[in-house]
Amino acid sequence: MEKLFIITLENRKILYKVLANTPKAQLLKIPNGYRNNIWWNIAHVVVTQQLLVYGLTGLPLKIPSALVDKFRKGTVPDGTATDEEFDLIKGFMFSTIEWAQEDYEIGTFKEFTEYTTSANVTLKDIDDAIAYNLFHEGLHLGVILSLEKVLMTKG
Repeated sequence: MEKLFIITLENRKILYKVLANTPKAQLLKIPNGYRNNIWWNIAHVVVTQQLLVYGLTGLPLKIPSALVDKFRKGTVPDGTATDEEFDLIKGFMFSTIEWAQEDYEIGTFKEFTEYTTSANVTLKDIDDAIAYNLFHEGLHLGVILSLEKVLMTKG
């Protein structure tokens, strides 16, 4: 499992770099043909990791419920983001993965509610949730790269 945490942190480094180096207007822009923006995708992966790893194990999430409500599956961006939201997500980019790894290593995750994802993958335990989260984050990185390409070609 350690390798999955390492890979997830590497993915988060890429996402953090996008978040830190992309103008806010570009992060918030939703190009024609897309349902969301770069900002929503980045915040969404942070929220989803918490829901998969902590939510399905019955433990309290380590991020504010306001972020969960705004960026969970089924939400759409409203075209705005506060500086506080940006700072919160930046702050949670690495800590959420580090906390999950620490909690995993000390055996915090004891219970698990089985869950079938929208990709029709049934998660039966914490190991499944951690592995699926990495897959999920990779999907959203691909969307972000696609959004960047479209936004760069359109100026």
